[in-house]
Amino acid sequence: MANSNKTPAGMPSQRQLRVGELVRKEVSDILARGTLADPVLDGTIVSVPEVRMTPDLRLANCLVMPLGGKDADKVVAALNRSSRHIRRELGRRLTMKFLPDVRFVIDTRFDDDDRITSLLRRDDVRRDIEDEDGQDRDGH
Repeated sequence: MANSNKTPAGMPSQRQLRVGELVRKEVSDILARGTLADPVLDGTIVSVPEVRMTPDLRLANCLVMPLGGKDADKVVAALNRSSRHIRRELGRRLTMKFLPDVRFVIDTRFDDDDRITSLLRRDDVRRDIEDEDGQDRDGH
């Protein structure tokens, strides 16, 4: 009998999503408590909107953004330097067979959305997606 629980290629499984959310919640709490001993992180509020887990759950890629986007590269570098401490804290908080390695990357989704929106508003692009009646192809 075929397994009907297959996820489409490139899509995370329910287990990856569930574990990612658990890790996101705990990493957010660790960062909110401000217990990391790095001068770059002192007084910096960092949001963790998403954690993407690898299929084997051995690596957690944490998408982070400091409040206002200020010094994002420095903050991510400081978080990656502190990843061992964060992983140790996760070990105290989560019960998992294998504790994932934690890596931090800048969350660029909002910047990407703004860039795509500005591209779609350009006159030459708008002209290409509108038909002769002045409506876009979806009828709007």
